[in-house]
Amino acid sequence: MQIEIVNYKPEYAKYFYDFNIEWLQTYFYVEPYDEEVLSKPEKYIIKKGGHIFFAKYKNQILGTVALMPTEDEGIFELTKMAVLPETRGQKIGQKLLQCCIEFSKKNKFKALMLYSNTKLENAIYLYKKYGFIELQLEEDNPYERADIKMLLNF
Repeated sequence: MQIEIVNYKPEYAKYFYDFNIEWLQTYFYVEPYDEEVLSKPEKYIIKKGGHIFFAKYKNQILGTVALMPTEDEGIFELTKMAVLPETRGQKIGQKLLQCCIEFSKKNKFKALMLYSNTKLENAIYLYKKYGFIELQLEEDNPYERADIKMLLNF
């Protein structure tokens, strides 16, 4: 399957919302912060200098991921990665992650940071495989479900 990674377009906002809400409901629950960011991606991500990518096959969107600027210059949060349920296990998340890493290097970001949960063993394994290291998780992190923070320096 030849997956194409494409940039955000307003008509893709529905996929960004729907895929992430489904993923959160499947594995955790939707927090108010998630609902706010997912329902207004242009306000919270694009207009703040962030980026949203989509995995596309033919004319179908299969997955999405965002790079959101943090308070630390040059460090972006890798966030809101979700893949269509029926296409999970086909390395679409890995392709999205590779895209984010390549994009970050090309644009001279200092690092990518993420919050996750250790029950997502496959995701944590993938992040470690690509060089992310575990950091101390701050108590006031933005996600109740997060129990791990990771960083990939460039």
